[in-house]
Amino acid sequence: MSTVAYVLRCFRSAPTLLVPTDTSSSSRLCYSFSTISSSPSSFSCCCSSSSSSEKLNKFYPFLRMERFWTGGSIDKNKALVEHLKEYNVIKSKKVAEVMETIDRGLFVPDGNPPYVDSPMPIGYNATISAPHMHAACLELLEEHLQPGMCALDVGSGTGYLTACFAMMVGPQGRAVGIEHIPELVASSIENLNKSAAAPLLKDGSLLLHVADGRLGWPELAPYDAIHVGAAASEIPPSLLEQLKPGGRMVIPVGNFFQDLKVVDKNLDGSISVRNEASVRYVPLTSRAAQLQGYGA
Repeated sequence: MSTVAYVLRCFRSAPTLLVPTDTSSSSRLCYSFSTISSSPSSFSCCCSSSSSSEKLNKFYPFLRMERFWTGGSIDKNKALVEHLKEYNVIKSKKVAEVMETIDRGLFVPDGNPPYVDSPMPIGYNATISAPHMHAACLELLEEHLQPGMCALDVGSGTGYLTACFAMMVGPQGRAVGIEHIPELVASSIENLNKSAAAPLLKDGSLLLHVADGRLGWPELAPYDAIHVGAAASEIPPSLLEQLKPGGRMVIPVGNFFQDLKVVDKNLDGSISVRNEASVRYVPLTSRAAQLQGYGA
């Protein structure tokens, strides 16, 4: 059975709920948006699956977990990872180890609670994704982040997920982050130098570049793993070209309604795409449009 994705994302200032989707069955759950309130019954959904009540019951603890975290009770990185494990968001031992090693607090700007399971603003109309989304993407890409492999992080922001990639592929691999806001690249280098990934930055196995993420980074292609941290209206052809046969890309696609897509390039070069979950990301766009608030 494929993983049931549990996704909570912020939509503007309020958390947005998306009901879990089980893509392993032809009898698929529908979902709808709702603002989280004090009661876990304050959302609506429509289900074609006979096991829908069981799936929703599994989701209720995740809602309670999110409300607990936003109450400010989690103040340590290890405690955050332990809660992600407790609620079955993190299943992989390797992902847990990496997220414990790379302290999220180093990558969230001052004034924001780093260990709350919610996206946080990082300036320039950008955000750092919620911890559960980082965990989900790391688990989806884990088999393509083995030691010695090559990974590309598009929209690397403050550098957190790029650091996690670098720790997973190790000094014999390569982790490349690309971000089109020069100030974010500069601050991410400062963040990385304070983190456990600093030696990898120093030896050149972790690289950061100012570039248009839609074009990828062809100089070090092909990549075993590609992660895109902003929603594209369609999968960028350049990123497909730079994905290695046997590799995997995780990318949100859509405008208002978005799906987190898992894109596998088969060994014969053919492409397989599946939807993992419904999500809400900032758009993948030009630097000028982003700085203008996506209005152009």
